[in-house]
Amino acid sequence: MFRGDPAHTGVNPGPGFESSPRLLWRFQTGGNVDSSPAVVDGVVYVGSTDNYVYALEAAAGEEIWRFETGDWVISSPAVVDGVVYIGSDDGYVYALEAATGQEHWRFRMGDAHVLSSPAVVDGVVYIGSYDRYLYALDAATGEKLWRFQTGERVKSSPAVVDGVVYIGSDDGYVYALDAATGEKLWRFRTAHCVFSSPAVVDGVVYISSWDGYVYALDAATGEELWRFQVGYLASSSPAVVDGVVYVGGMDSYVYALDAATGEEIWRSQTDDFPNSSPAVVDGVVYIGIVEGAIITDTDDGYVYALDAATGEELWRFQMGEVLFSSPVVVDGVVYIGNWDDYVYAITGD
Repeated sequence: MFRGDPAHTGVNPGPGFESSPRLLWRFQTGGNVDSSPAVVDGVVYVGSTDNYVYALEAAAGEEIWRFETGDWVISSPAVVDGVVYIGSDDGYVYALEAATGQEHWRFRMGDAHVLSSPAVVDGVVYIGSYDRYLYALDAATGEKLWRFQTGERVKSSPAVVDGVVYIGSDDGYVYALDAATGEKLWRFRTAHCVFSSPAVVDGVVYISSWDGYVYALDAATGEELWRFQVGYLASSSPAVVDGVVYVGGMDSYVYALDAATGEEIWRSQTDDFPNSSPAVVDGVVYIGIVEGAIITDTDDGYVYALDAATGEELWRFQMGEVLFSSPVVVDGVVYIGNWDDYVYAITGD
């Protein structure tokens, strides 16, 4: 699922690669690919703004099936027990048979925009919507179990750890909710929208806000432990691995921060905006970058690979246009989407 696991740590199964990136394949959809792929049992699942959800062979990029929704698919899929769960801008959450694309069920939310990506834990699907609610749905039937109203649109994707759901909202708050009932346990106020998805590790919630800060919050109480400024409009979701927080800032840097203190370990300057969220595999940080002072569909998109210990650039790979998709690294291949309508598979030595 998005960010790798229900805790959204950004850890990928790997292995990755450290040099000589080359195109393995690319698959053309009919629209922008903002959705971040999920890769399960040799199949890549991803959405596109051509209104389709795709299943592709991971080795060759051949289409296995496609499923048509009623609008753009920007949400990223979660694949659990042979079922693909994904949101669409037609206002529905879909459950599809992973092998065939056959629809099991759909659930209508109250607004036609779903950027949030589902987390599926213990038979429950958790997902946010532009209608200001976070929903909990029965994974087998699509029946609504509960919903929780925030003060604004929910673009953030929920993390679920130890019976608690953590989510951000455009109202500027980070929320912690009881996963069984939807009861609010606490909320923490930032100074702007929270588009980022939280990463929850060792009792701490790490999350970015459009106020330009990365926050570390006590997972039990919501108390602020530290904050670190990464420019402005921070939307990159942090990855947390081995006591280090990796995150992109809209000041053109990728940062590595001490997870306990928030102190900067290193920063690596990119040519422009780290819009996507990092994946970390075997000592390498993979992240998507947009090159352009103003983000347009004429800008170039790159995948960067950085040494996780030093921030040194190991390689970069150029794609056609802007990218908001986040990389997924499985079996020596980086999978990622782009605004040039393609899904890319990149491999190396």
